[in-house]
Amino acid sequence: MVSISVERLLKEGGNELRLRFLAGTDFALERRIGSARIQKPGLALTGHTEGVHSERLAVFGNTEVSFAQTLDEATLREGLRHLFSVGISALVITKDLPVPPALLEEADRAQIAVLSTPLLSSTLIGRVTRFLEDALAPSTSLHGVLIDVLGVGILIMGKSGIGKSEVALDLVLRGHRLVADDIVDIKRQGRTLYGQPSELIKHHLEIRGLGIVNVKDLFGIAAVRERKKIELVVELVEWDPGEIYDRLGLDEQSYEILDEPLPLLTVPVRPGRSMTTLIEVAARNHLLKLQGHHSAKAFQRRLDEAIAEAGFGARAAPGEDVE
Repeated sequence: MVSISVERLLKEGGNELRLRFLAGTDFALERRIGSARIQKPGLALTGHTEGVHSERLAVFGNTEVSFAQTLDEATLREGLRHLFSVGISALVITKDLPVPPALLEEADRAQIAVLSTPLLSSTLIGRVTRFLEDALAPSTSLHGVLIDVLGVGILIMGKSGIGKSEVALDLVLRGHRLVADDIVDIKRQGRTLYGQPSELIKHHLEIRGLGIVNVKDLFGIAAVRERKKIELVVELVEWDPGEIYDRLGLDEQSYEILDEPLPLLTVPVRPGRSMTTLIEVAARNHLLKLQGHHSAKAFQRRLDEAIAEAGFGARAAPGEDVE
């Protein structure tokens, strides 16, 4: 199960969440957050912790803090001990509300971090949920090139030296946009895969014989993207005269990333074939398929109809005899 530490939330939340550390030990900062769902466990102060979950953030807003202030110290401490015993990740106080000293002391005793923010509860919950959904998304890294071609995110793969970066450079020259070269960091959100560059090498291409080039500096900000949905995988392979390649486009393949299948095209590379043009056409064809128009299947239907009209009957499937 993917999780992040409270310390990472505190550091990476930055200006978006505006969190400050009020109480807790080093161990409290090491506690894990394993869910993007946020809880407001006001009832826990009365001993009712049935709906409180471990490894989630708890938020106290004006209602919870006001209720805590109405309790005598002994009752408040008992309620806090019930809450902290569940194993929440951390407690966030919104609107920079005054925090009862007993809360800070019990948090220290239970090794639970107490954080504060000037944001309203509704604003914080929306922002921290988005942050955690991204941070907790399943992720991986692949060797390849990700480029935005006509709005289609195409992941170009193939063995080292086959020409992926050169194809990407040619596509940029044609007005398309580079997302990542060499290492593509991929995250799955729901059933959608998003790719982005490694922070160290983003906006750069490695071209053998030319070296490292900065696409953003050479061609401008419109030539790059920070993130893109991946919709199609194109694998470049060396041309093998003995290999039989799909000529009609009926053999639909898929490539699985983070348990999600993506359409896969295997494109053989040989002198005289323009990989750039082929990938542009692949993007256009993918857009047509999304609109319900499959050229290869339409052609097959017309061919079957023509054969039937000629009196030969239905075309036999591969490997079958026609009587």
